[in-house]
Parts: sequence; structure tokens; C-alpha cells
Amino acid sequence: MSAVWTPEQQIRVKVLGLARRGAHILVAEVTGADGRVTGVRPLGGSIDFGETREEALHREFREELGCAIAIRGPWHALENLFVHEGAAGHEMVFVAEIDLLDDALYAAGPVSFTESNGETCRAGWYSPADLAARGWNLYPVGLAEIL
Repeated sequence: MSAVWTPEQQIRVKVLGLARRGAHILVAEVTGADGRVTGVRPLGGSIDFGETREEALHREFREELGCAIAIRGPWHALENLFVHEGAAGHEMVFVAEIDLLDDALYAAGPVSFTESNGETCRAGWYSPADLAARGWNLYPVGLAEIL
């Protein structure tokens, strides 16, 4: 079993892409230390030093799904203050609507991908009603208002 992820004690800058399939969005599962899914978040990740948010979003989707994207914008910004596994986290998050340029991903069921730290993650298409029925949260807080 891999070590439990906890946030770094610094402000992180993230980028997330909102891919839509009707009322559904493509999101990755977020699990607690016990392995249970507690919520979901759109795919994306950290912006590297010297990288624009656009470059970071393209890179993240190439790394995670092996696919190209088209950013449809506009960009939204969220400040995400949270606690995960007892550790405080602080993120500035840029979110944009995107199109996946691999049509097969729109028809796919759950998709597995590997993060840069070696962790295997699972993503799928869920509607807000699906999330509510499962009791899963949508992260980051404030994202639901953008949807």
C-alpha cells in the first residue's frame, strides 16, 4: 500500500480541465487513508515554474490520459483552503472548460491512469446527481458554482 498523501505546507498553484459529456463531467476519484472514495475532482495538476496555465493543462492531460485537449475557456479562479488526512492545504486553482481530442474517451467507462508519483488513479464520467447519490464531494470547494 502506498503512503497516504497529505498536502504540502505551502501554497500550490493548480490547473483543472472541465471535460463534459452532457450532464456528466470527467473527474478523478479522491480517496481517504482507508481507501474509500470521499469525492472527486476534475483532472489536472500543478503548474510548474516557468509554465503557463495553458501549457500545464495540456501537459497534465498528455501525462494522465495520453490525449490532446482544446481549451475553450474562459478561465475561472478558486482559492482552495482544505484539510486532508489532518493536514491543512492551500491551493490557487485555475479551471477551464476543455474538449478532449480523443473521441474514444467520451465513450469510455472508468479510466485508470498513473500520477507522476506512481499512484494509480481512476477517473469516470459523473453528473452532479450521481455524486449526490453516492455521497461524494466535488473538489475543490466552489467548483459546483462554476458548473
